[in-house]
Amino acid sequence: MTEIADPLVLDLVEWIAREPRPYSEVIESWRTSCPRLTIREDAIDRGYVAREPVAGGVVVAITADGEKFLRASPPALTGRADGSPNCASGSV
Repeated sequence: MTEIADPLVLDLVEWIAREPRPYSEVIESWRTSCPRLTIREDAIDRGYVAREPVAGGVVVAITADGEKFLRASPPALTGRADGSPNCASGSV
């Protein structure tokens, strides 16, 4: 499952690197019906993104390790003109 998850983790980190995202948006956009695809959790566990409290809620932002990961990785293909994640439909 790692060979499937790694490009998706890269896609998620690139998406969050564009701007910190509200936690609720990340949860909604990156939901999955497959319990073995834990993209959000993998990115957090690897230290690439982190939840941060802000006025009015919580955002998910890229970390220094996430920035290093992006520099060491080829650009992910979002497949969408608006830059939203591939799995926004929840079909991943």
